Amino acid sequence: MQVVNWLPRTELPFAAPSRPELLQALEPYEALEPSGEEAAAPVAVVKPAPQARPVVERAKIEVPRPSPVAKPVVADEVATVVKAPVLPPPRFALQLLRAGRCLLLVELPTGERFQTRDPAYMLLKDMLRAAGLPDSPQIVGDPVRWPLLVRGTMDQGPEAARDFVQGFVSARLEDEPCVCLWLIGLPAVRFAGEANAEAWYRELQVEGLGSVWALPGLELLMEEPQRKADVWQAMRRLMARWKTIDE
Repeated sequence: MQVVNWLPRTELPFAAPSRPELLQALEPYEALEPSGEEAAAPVAVVKPAPQARPVVERAKIEVPRPSPVAKPVVADEVATVVKAPVLPPPRFALQLLRAGRCLLLVELPTGERFQTRDPAYMLLKDMLRAAGLPDSPQIVGDPVRWPLLVRGTMDQGPEAARDFVQGFVSARLEDEPCVCLWLIGLPAVRFAGEANAEAWYRELQVEGLGSVWALPGLELLMEEPQRKADVWQAMRRLMARWKTIDE
């Protein structure tokens, strides 16, 4: 309350005497009044400045539009690898025989060596007699059986079989040449002559083996006797070759 001095209105009993300097009358307080110029001056009312709002700039996001031109397909981007199917190894058995100046690569119908009383072997003897060749052919080497191995990682596919058969026959030809190589049976025609059944009864030229004659298998000739006529007609065209030399 900011009270500096306090004086009682009446004398208080038993109170201490007042100090004389406190009993002096104070000068009246005069409020300061503004002068005429100050009173006439307008009072400026200062309004608080509005707070400036922060300006937020929004980033413009552009969505790419699809191009009307189709994108070319690049072959290197997506490469479809197509693996060649793994073919099982072919299965066959062939026997090489020599009759006069001819070699005979014959399919073994049962997979085993020819026996004297085998119907297939008796048919072969008849064909040799009709051709004017010795009817008791000489066996050359062991039978060629494919696949070579029952187990293992060695390639035993068709190409490997062809290389093996051709290499085997070529080595025998180096030992003693012949004027014509008979290929009897589809495996012999396929893996030695590099041909198929469409080449039957025809004479072919095979690199490394010379002149070859493609014939159906003995078992097929027994099942379809009408094929023997085709064999005989083809034989008559080739017979002069080995008969002239033998004579």
